Amino acid sequence: MSVEFNHTIVLSRSREESAHFLADVLGLEVGEPAGMFLPVTTANGVTLDFATVDIDIPTQHYAFLVSEDEFDAILARLVAGGVPIQADPHGRHPRRINRNDGGRGVYFSDPSGHGMEAFTRPYGSDPASPLNGVTEDVPGAR
Repeated sequence: MSVEFNHTIVLSRSREESAHFLADVLGLEVGEPAGMFLPVTTANGVTLDFATVDIDIPTQHYAFLVSEDEFDAILARLVAGGVPIQADPHGRHPRRINRNDGGRGVYFSDPSGHGMEAFTRPYGSDPASPLNGVTEDVPGAR
């Protein structure tokens, strides 16, 4: 059997708020609760199991490879929802997306402060792309 990534636990202040936020942004469904977990499953079968905890939550990063059409829908939902976006994980390019590897990418935070990313081309897939390092303004973005 080959090794496959199956699931991860995402600590949150409110599993309902965080799971529904991510599912809504990505166009996914929230599954039925499983004990303390509220699952959101991606197209490749990886499940993010959201759990409510009452501790200081260290920031984690979760990245989602999406199609160009899915990216358009995700970006539209982020803008419509007034969710602040940026082109980089450090916040140097607010209200913008990146064009790395000839694709598009956006960073945003979930309600618990985790760094989320949606992008259309895997890192390093086109290291010679003239778009590497280019960012684009997103009208109406926060």
